[in-house]
Amino acid sequence: MAETEPWGPVQQPAFLNAIAEVKTCLLPHPLLRCLKDWERQLGRNPEVERWGPRVIDLDILLYENVVIETPELTIPHPHLTDRPFVLQQLAELDPGLVHPQKRVLLTDFIRQ
Repeated sequence: MAETEPWGPVQQPAFLNAIAEVKTCLLPHPLLRCLKDWERQLGRNPEVERWGPRVIDLDILLYENVVIETPELTIPHPHLTDRPFVLQQLAELDPGLVHPQKRVLLTDFIRQ
């Protein structure tokens, strides 16, 4: 878990970030719908400004070696390699994780 400064143009407090590895029988798009339902149940308002203050934000960072680019979902997460706190936590979870598009160890992005 890591506390980090927020992204985007909206002034807001720091975020508490955590990563979890999850096993699921859901395919990526149904999984995303499930995550968005959980966010709403936990009090997130989907109408709030993008990157603005929010109660919770659940993202799919990786899904096996799947690459998806649709209007609703991009896997791997489009900002995965831009966020050191994400890379560090993923490296702690599994130092052998490879970026499915770039075919480079995610730990290599930490050193850059």
